[in-house]
Amino acid sequence: MRVFVLFVLSLIIAPTIAYAKDGCYTQAEAEAEQGIRIHSELMVIGLNCQHMTPRGWKNFYQQYREITANNSDLFANYEDTLISYFAREGMSNPEGRLHDFRTELANKVSTDAAQMRPDIFCATYAPRIPKAALMTQDDLRRWAGTFHGTHPVSHPICQ
Repeated sequence: MRVFVLFVLSLIIAPTIAYAKDGCYTQAEAEAEQGIRIHSELMVIGLNCQHMTPRGWKNFYQQYREITANNSDLFANYEDTLISYFAREGMSNPEGRLHDFRTELANKVSTDAAQMRPDIFCATYAPRIPKAALMTQDDLRRWAGTFHGTHPVSHPICQ
């Protein structure tokens, strides 16, 4: 009888726990979203500002490509984490959702760039490229794991 009561309680409580966590991010998922956001922003900055790279510096877009190559496993891990989240949330095409999400992020930064004069956009945002190029993977993880109210993640973090 005791086993039966525990079983019934688990049927009642388990869905409640799952429902409470539904839609929220784990800390790793929130970091993954931020990491993908950072990577997408660096891409748009590199593309938009490559022609404004100061003389004697490595081209901003080339630096972005090197950041990507040097940290490909980190970015792939972030992508896998988000794909797993999208699958857990029941999305029929989790990989497609990731690509859509990346496009949304890039479009937002591109829209911001289009609303500014190119020289002002690049003067403001291009310094992120050489800064990121000097970062280790641990530095990039810390950056992605730092959450700001001005750039919140798209889902609350599970408590």
